[in-house]
Amino acid sequence: MVKIRAIPAITFDDVLLVPKKTSSLSRSDVDLSTQLTKKIRLKIPIISANMDTVTEVKMAIALAQAGGIGIIHRFLTIEEQARQVNRVKRFENYKIDNPITAPTSATFGQLQEIMADNNITSIIIVDKDSRLKGLVTARDWMFVKDTNIPATKIMTPMSKLITALPTIKFKEAQVLLLKHKVEKLPLVDRDGKVKGLITAHDVRASLSDDKTVRDEKGRLLVGAAVGIKEEDIIRAGVLTEAGVDVIVIDIAHGHSTHLIKALKKLKKNFPGVEVIAGNVATYEGTRELVEAGADAIKVGIGPGSLCTTRVVAGAGIPQITAVMDAVKAGKQKHVPIIADGGIRYSGDVVKALASGASTVMIGSFFYGTRESPAMTFYRHGKRYKLIRGMASLTANNDRRKLDIITKNALGGIRSPVEEYTAEGVEAIVPYSGAVADIINQLIGGIRSGFSYSGADNIKELWKKAEFVRISHSALIESHPHDVSTM
Repeated sequence: MVKIRAIPAITFDDVLLVPKKTSSLSRSDVDLSTQLTKKIRLKIPIISANMDTVTEVKMAIALAQAGGIGIIHRFLTIEEQARQVNRVKRFENYKIDNPITAPTSATFGQLQEIMADNNITSIIIVDKDSRLKGLVTARDWMFVKDTNIPATKIMTPMSKLITALPTIKFKEAQVLLLKHKVEKLPLVDRDGKVKGLITAHDVRASLSDDKTVRDEKGRLLVGAAVGIKEEDIIRAGVLTEAGVDVIVIDIAHGHSTHLIKALKKLKKNFPGVEVIAGNVATYEGTRELVEAGADAIKVGIGPGSLCTTRVVAGAGIPQITAVMDAVKAGKQKHVPIIADGGIRYSGDVVKALASGASTVMIGSFFYGTRESPAMTFYRHGKRYKLIRGMASLTANNDRRKLDIITKNALGGIRSPVEEYTAEGVEAIVPYSGAVADIINQLIGGIRSGFSYSGADNIKELWKKAEFVRISHSALIESHPHDVSTM
């Protein structure tokens, strides 16, 4: 006999937060720092979704610089996904452990290719034993036209470089860079072998902001998604070597014996890497993933703006109820909950956090931004981005192509696209500019919501928040009405 739960499930539009007494003088007093996983702490509770029209290198960099984190999607070859992780990790550092180098035999043309591939403007020149021979910076090659000229002819030779031992302290490096007015400080051991690089750009970046989230080496935090097939264990290994901070096991229905098996294997093979698992929408699903070793749980089945699971499959749980149920299961072992999907306004983020989530994963706010990898096009003189859900027909077709490229012998090639039932859609959104501006507006609204709930931080919000159910008339009243908005 079919069971029907007695208590109706609710989502963001079904409730409002009851205003509470506040002691804050300004919403800027609100501390939004939170746990992504048991070990990783963010400065804002925002994660960009692991979708191929949301998060690649540029988005991941922007999110980390804003205090959140981006999760690079898995619909790339293993090598390309790892390369993107590596590019994020190299973008800002206290110290680059394995700087890009070129041999003394290289030509300027070859240097150009290496620099373009790695998004850098300077490169260290070494001999066959990795001993430092020189450095080529933008000042050295800016006016060079001959691509066949040897690197040794344009480089600044080692005799004119300022170098340091790999053990140099960060503040000591600052002093050297300032004293000698140089941009690059190669780190070499007593045998002259290159062991690292410190740049003035990274030193300035680390000193000029208090928003950016970094690892212990000063590198930006970044995550990456994997699936649950055997080759995804290989993918996870390559991502770990590239420096990924957290791995997200990404499947639509995460309460699965196959995901649990993959999760246990990942935790065993890569004990130093945090693993997020999902998606689930129930207490039972969360509890089983927690018991299997997940460091955070991603919650949400069907709430996303491009997802049609609830109408195609008839399955799902409204998001606030799903988050609340998951929190009950996660709190026993202090495993953070990520509310994934359904966010349309900054107030929805506040409601998700008030429900017990530690962070919120968002795609919709970021689809139209400059940093989104989605295709940009013009229609009737206006700029748009073409986006899609990861269970859409075109996304599935592209995954089939990727399977062929990667010779997915273990899993076999997917069924013909004609047999696929899509649970997502394609759409267009207006171009919305820099993601930093979007995040600033979003964070302002979230801080305001905390203040209305009398909370100065997320733990206080969990303690003080109170929901009131509202009618459809109250929902209409909550939005601008009886006016023509501009």
